[in-house]
Amino acid sequence: MPELPEVETTRRGLEPLLVGRRITGAVVRNAALRWPVAPELTSLLPGADITAVGRRAKYLTLATAHGYLLLHLGMSGSLRVLPANTPPLKHDHVDILLDDGQCLRLRDPRRFGSILYAGQDPEAHALLKALGPEPLDLDRAELGGHLHTAARTRRVAIKVFLMDASIVVGVGNIYASEALFRAGIRPGKPAASVTRPAYVRLAAGIQAVLAQAIGAGGTTLRDFSNSDGLPGYFAQELAVYGRTGAPCRACTTPIREQRLGQRSSFWCPVCQS
Repeated sequence: MPELPEVETTRRGLEPLLVGRRITGAVVRNAALRWPVAPELTSLLPGADITAVGRRAKYLTLATAHGYLLLHLGMSGSLRVLPANTPPLKHDHVDILLDDGQCLRLRDPRRFGSILYAGQDPEAHALLKALGPEPLDLDRAELGGHLHTAARTRRVAIKVFLMDASIVVGVGNIYASEALFRAGIRPGKPAASVTRPAYVRLAAGIQAVLAQAIGAGGTTLRDFSNSDGLPGYFAQELAVYGRTGAPCRACTTPIREQRLGQRSSFWCPVCQS
């Protein structure tokens, strides 16, 4: 599914198109997404100006004086701003109508996305209040120290630990594999056994790979496209993810694959220990 860089890429694309625009209504063609589309979208938010487009973990937030909308792209969702009279396609489920004749359109073939109402404080919403910190909001020492402290009693593999959003958000399967490679840490290593200096290296790897992916427009593997309808290109730069048997870019040893937490993990047996 879209991970933090894909969602941040979408946020950056949408922000200049939405901030300052007024919501005039909504067209809900299919309310049966992962959760029912927020009824406030049609009952409370028309007439409200969008004041900010934010992101918390993999959720987008639209801020208005009437409260926040919380949007998630699910596994295959995308958001586009386009003329409201553009004929909808089969999987175009919701239009948020804007005062300039445009609309924010959610397309979601698998319908695992969501549009929810989060009141005046999105951080208090049940989906957000238990989340860990944003990895790009801390410096590497702070993030490394946070991870080291949180891992003290954890018996799980460090790759599984990193993907726990209550520990740190946004480090999904792709970026966990890539960050661990950069830090030289084997993905199956017990989280509690990793030293504080190694966690600081890992924090630097997490921040670098996320920033690089955001700069490249996200990672396209299957369904993701950004707010312009264009794919991201970071997949061309992946060091280990999806490269089973291919030579390591650092030492030429074949990349290995293993299952951790029911997800595929990729690593170099020489560069990572």
